[in-house]
Amino acid sequence: MTPVPLPERPDLYFIVAALLLVIGIFGLLRRRTLIGMLISGELIFSAASLNLMTFNYFKAPDPTVGQIFVLFIMGLAAAEIAIALSIIIAVYRNYRSVKTKELSELSG
Repeated sequence: MTPVPLPERPDLYFIVAALLLVIGIFGLLRRRTLIGMLISGELIFSAASLNLMTFNYFKAPDPTVGQIFVLFIMGLAAAEIAIALSIIIAVYRNYRSVKTKELSELSG
């Protein structure tokens, strides 16, 4: 079994990354629960990672730079998930809901 070669057109990757970004922003604006917003934020991180890897593969002279940046983004996303989930659990314990409309006491 031979591996399928990557297409030599970076515009395809940029289109997929733009699509992920649009879906992530749409999800942030439309989701009513904190978990849905968190997943949408992760889609935005994935779009940024795909853009960095595309630039790395097609434009960078040193292939490890883009991979290091993507690993940094993955670590940042993991830390964001851990902190956000702990905040969501604390909010759920106090208010018994994770819907944003029911959390009106949190607004300053």
